[in-house]
This record gives sequence, C-alpha cells and structure tokens, in this order.
Amino acid sequence: MTKRSSAARSGGVRKRALVTGASVGIGAAFAERLAQEQYDVILVARGQKRLAALAERLQHHHGIRAEPVAADLTDATQLHTVEDIAANDATLELLVNNAGFGTFGCFGKLDADKEEAEIRLNVIALARLTRAALPGMIARKQGAIINVSSMAGFQPAPYNATYGATKAYVTSFTEALHEELRGTGVRVQALCPGFTRTEFQERAGIDVSQIPSLAWMTPESVVDASLAALRRGQVVCVPGVGNRVLTAAVGVMPRRLARRLAGTLARPYVE
Repeated sequence: MTKRSSAARSGGVRKRALVTGASVGIGAAFAERLAQEQYDVILVARGQKRLAALAERLQHHHGIRAEPVAADLTDATQLHTVEDIAANDATLELLVNNAGFGTFGCFGKLDADKEEAEIRLNVIALARLTRAALPGMIARKQGAIINVSSMAGFQPAPYNATYGATKAYVTSFTEALHEELRGTGVRVQALCPGFTRTEFQERAGIDVSQIPSLAWMTPESVVDASLAALRRGQVVCVPGVGNRVLTAAVGVMPRRLARRLAGTLARPYVE
C-alpha cells in the first residue's frame, strides 16, 4: 500500500527538491533519502526510462510526488528548460546539483568536444541552475543548495585534469556563495566525496580493481553525511574519516609535491 504523509492528507504544501543526475549513484541516493523525508522531488537526468522507473518507485513507497524530467544539461535549450523549473517553483526548498562526469587520460589525447561537454555540465549547468534557484529562495528567506564537488578539487589532478579543475571551481564557487548569503536564510554546501561505488569510474574509463575496499563509500553513506552536515551548517563536507585525514594532509603539502604525488599515483592507470 502506498504511504501518504500527513501533509498530503491535510492538503498542506510539501517541501520540494530538484536533483540533477538523479537516475543513478549519488543522485538516486539523494532522491531516495529526500523522498523518505517526505520531499516531493523533481528528478533530472538524460535517461527517461531509468527516471520514470525511479519516480514510480519513490511515489509508490513513500507517497510523495516524483516528477521525472529527461534533459541533457550540456544542451543549452534543455538546460534553460530546467532553469525555468527551478526559477518558477515557489515551493523549492532544496536544489542538489549532482549531475557531472569525468574523463581520464593524457589531456592532449582526449576528445576536445567531450572535454568541453564536461565543463558545460560540471560548471556551467551547475552555475546556471544555482542562479535560477537563488532569487526565489532569498525572497522566501529559506532554502538550500548542495553542489556535488569532489576531493579531486583540492589539488591538481594529472590525467584527470579537466575534472579536477571543474570540481575546484565548484568548491570555490560554493564557499564564495556562502559568504554572500549570510543572513538570507539560504544555505549552500560543497559536497566533496572520495571514491564512491557508482557508475562514475566505469564511465570515465578508470580501472579501479587495485583500489582497496576500505577507500570506498556507498552513495547512501555520502548522502547521509551531506544532509547531516547541511543541518549543522557545514559549508564543505568531506564524507568519511579517512577522506578528511587525506584532505587535511594535502592541504598542508606544498603544491609542487601534491601534484607530483597525484601524477605518480595516477600514471599507472593510463600507461
């Protein structure tokens, strides 16, 4: 039997969240957790079939409204459609900018069009959707935006150069917004996970067979850490104790050493 919330029974307005990259991995975990917390969800991703199946399941199990929106956010016209949704939803409480992908290899050998698409999705789509959602949230004096970044953004990332650079942008952008938004009632967070068991590595062409199991987190644990940090008002969230120790170590390491070490560790995966 489908569950129904007290808000739905009484005709009240339920909180709404928009999640990009919602069909798999961290995005799907966000959608599941938010549905459990009785958010209506707008699910954005390219794959219509996966989105529709997820929306149906969330509605059935949690009694919320789930709206699938199939869109390729690297396409300007489709991105503008999702921007309009974010800008005109008067009940939008949370935006999760999760959509993104990475490429791996020597930059001089990678496809230029794919690198550009990576920047469009990881940076431009995220910035435009944030800009679309913010005015309404500020006017309502409430709301939150989670921008999914990565530990890769904390140091130069040889053989993962474009991805690391886009995530450095996301973290810096989000921290700057936090200062701009002081006193508005709107919160922002840069979520910076490490290795997470999703389809990301496979799509990027990275062989992860030699990465120890202790280094991995599940999408669900990443999402739980993010939402707990958001409630605490934490601006930069690095899930996992080991990841936080590594991030702190990189932070005090000379840049020259950090990039040399990163290149040394990554090189065997491309040679």
